[in-house]
Amino acid sequence: MNQAKPFKIDKISVCNAWLKVKGNDGAAGIDKQSIADFESNLKQNLYKLWNRLSSGSYFPPAVRGVEIPKRNGKTRLLGIPTIMDRIAQTVVRDSLEKIVDARFHQDSYAYREGKSALDAINVTRQRCWKYNWVLEFDIKNAFDNIDHELLMKAVKCHTTCRSTLLYIERWLKAPLIRADGSKEERVKGTPQGGVISPLLFNIYLHYTFDLWMTRTFPDIPFARYADDGLMHCKSERQALYILDKLDERFKKCGMELNREKTNVIYCKDGNRKDTYSKIQFDFLGCTFRNRLAKSKEGKYFSSFSPAISNASAKRIRQSMRSLGISRWTNAELEDIGTLTDPKISGWWNYYGKFNPGIMKEILSHLNFILVKWVMRKHKRFRGRKRQARQWLANVARRETKLLSLWELGILPAMVEQ
Repeated sequence: MNQAKPFKIDKISVCNAWLKVKGNDGAAGIDKQSIADFESNLKQNLYKLWNRLSSGSYFPPAVRGVEIPKRNGKTRLLGIPTIMDRIAQTVVRDSLEKIVDARFHQDSYAYREGKSALDAINVTRQRCWKYNWVLEFDIKNAFDNIDHELLMKAVKCHTTCRSTLLYIERWLKAPLIRADGSKEERVKGTPQGGVISPLLFNIYLHYTFDLWMTRTFPDIPFARYADDGLMHCKSERQALYILDKLDERFKKCGMELNREKTNVIYCKDGNRKDTYSKIQFDFLGCTFRNRLAKSKEGKYFSSFSPAISNASAKRIRQSMRSLGISRWTNAELEDIGTLTDPKISGWWNYYGKFNPGIMKEILSHLNFILVKWVMRKHKRFRGRKRQARQWLANVARRETKLLSLWELGILPAMVEQ
């Protein structure tokens, strides 16, 4: 073997990694180099990266710390790698992922090709019909508390590739530079925002939780999406017992349950009539609770099932209003469709899978915004909301394909004569 190049890194893998990073775009790292900057000298930059990865001389630069707001009003710290480092992480991630993904548990749904949040919601829905109790859990600052030694031990269970092990160790130790310029050395955790971090997180939780559950509670079905998960239990007593054991397990692995988001819930429906304080839970943007459902035979019954949560619905309405459509007096409906169709389709494809009637009601908020747009755009409708709504309703029924909202059958209400 060429002593100058102890590691076999294919040039094509570096090129493929670059294409993925470019496709994902993203902010610049600590060096302030953008995608366009990197591409301006692409051939030399990719060769330099390949040369360093192959020789073992690649050392990741510090990651740029960026605080983003969370839904609860707090902030989450992201670590943004440089463009070159993202490419390097993609090279190693793609190689390692081919080995480990097939070993992951079937009910681990996050960051995996062929798995989705909708899959996790669907399997949870079906299991709630079979089991009376759910134990939902959330891990507090999960990415930040990964034990480096335990993680490397887990990675070594899947690969002996020296370059993979070397660079993962270096990425784990790469410092973080905060917005104020302060430097934070990393002794645990893997930064959210790193390309390889989701895979490393799944490897860690595979051993911390997934395999532990399979070994310790083989008869308890579960679904895990990153650091959110839930288990289905036969009784409250069983759920509380597992909660105690789960708490012990996470502490042993350097993690801690978020008690505010960890609960035992009774899946109350038409056949489960006992009274308990907690009879609903949120999971992946949906609220699971007792709802009126309709059978294939047309009969109504009470079912414990998911639909879009109030928090998710509120964010969608806020997103619609933030577009400022009502002030687009120079725009036509085609222009509004170009702006809103991707958003409407994305929301519908996710939240419309379960209890679509509820989702249609939420998306209909766009029609109310459009009525305001009509009143501002056309002088003859100013101060005449009823007439503006009737005009829009007529257009929607005549030219349904103008907006994907209308194609879904979510039309403005006709004005009663």
